[in-house]
Order: sequence, then structure tokens, then C-alpha cells
Amino acid sequence: MQATVHYLYNSGFALETEKHLFIFDYYLDDPPSGGLRHGVINPREIAALGKETVVLVSHGHFDHFNRVIFGWRGAIPGVRYILSSDIPHRPGIAAAIAPGEERDFGDFTLRALRSTDLGVAFLIKTEGSTLYHGGDLNWWHWEGEPEEDNREMALLYKKEIDSLAGEHIDLAFLPLDPRLEQPAYLLGMDYFLRHVEVGRVLPMHFGDDGRVFDWLERDPRAAAYRDRVVRIERRGQSFSLEL
Repeated sequence: MQATVHYLYNSGFALETEKHLFIFDYYLDDPPSGGLRHGVINPREIAALGKETVVLVSHGHFDHFNRVIFGWRGAIPGVRYILSSDIPHRPGIAAAIAPGEERDFGDFTLRALRSTDLGVAFLIKTEGSTLYHGGDLNWWHWEGEPEEDNREMALLYKKEIDSLAGEHIDLAFLPLDPRLEQPAYLLGMDYFLRHVEVGRVLPMHFGDDGRVFDWLERDPRAAAYRDRVVRIERRGQSFSLEL
């Protein structure tokens, strides 16, 4: 499958396939008159693509969820919303999905994994490909936290990722957060890519701090999969990928 990915900022991406446009965790709606080349969703631009548009929100944190998305309904024909169950449900507007739930939406299937923070991660199967967006499901090892808490975090994260055993994921969006500092920044991605078969990876949740890409370039732990990780350099950047 040929796909085009637009980086919208933080954990926000727009993924174009032949039939669909999946929009994940959109929140930074500035400048509001911008378009995909600025990392902004302009409803008229999206409508002109003529694709089945699906908007997914992994959880309610401000840097993953912006209520502006509901204003797109009049401009994008047939737009669908799928929200993590931690976000107040909107009957008739959005479908809610809870951790551990699997749903068949007809043109794609969706499985929700339990986040180690809030909400869910998404596993989507559509058009012969498997896609994964991690939301805030990550190995959050914080320096200075009680060691017992960090051990519990490791166990919870590994349990969720181990549940993906046997899956082949064509494209994964995975947290790579510089706030965790070295060496903990890579724990989550490293475990994921050593235990799940993944074709291409786009890091996320790094905000304006691109240091993580330089760290990754030099980190010996990443030698086995570094060539599968796409380097993101700016908001609004687009990537054409063969999945």
C-alpha cells in the first residue's frame, strides 16, 4: 500500500491511504488558515481529497485532543470520530472505544490497547496493511520516581506490547520523548521494535525538541532498526511511504 504521512505536531499525524485519511491526536490548530503543509487541518483541503476521513483521539490530554475537530463535520463529508473512552462520549457524533476493545467499522478494524498513562493506543487493519498509533502508551521511566513505580511501569508496558506478538505492523507511530533523558528515552521504542515486527516507524511526542533523532543516530541500542525510523525535521513535513 502506498501512503502519505503528514506530521501535524507532537503526536498528531494525518495518514493518507488510497481510500482513507486517518487523522490522529490533532491539537495544535495554529495558524487556523493553514493547511497540511503547515501541519494544520483545513477542512476544505481535506474535503477536496475525497477520501473516507476518520479522526481518532487516543485520550483527553490537551496535547492530543482539541475540540475544534468537531467543527469539521459540516465541511468534510462523512467524517467519522473515534474517541478513547476517557473522553466524554458524544452520542451520534463519535464512537467511544475502551482499552481492550476490538471494533469492526466495516472498512477497517480497530483494536484499543491500554495506555500506561491515559486512554488507549490504536491498532488498525485496513486496505491490506496494519497501522499502529501508540498514543501515550510508553515505557515512562522518570528519573527521581520511586524505583517501585518505575518497575511497575515496565511491567505494564511490556504486558501491552507482548499482546501484539505475531502481528506484522507496516507503520507504527511510537513515542520518543526527550523529557525522559538518556538512556530512558529509548526504552519504549527499543522494547517495541525488538518484540514486534514493524516495517516503518515515525517517532512522536517530542514536541519542539528534535534532540532525540541525534541521540537515536548515535545510540548503539538502535543499530538493528535505525534504518526503519523516519527522521522528522519540521511540522508540516510529509513523507511518501510504501507499506
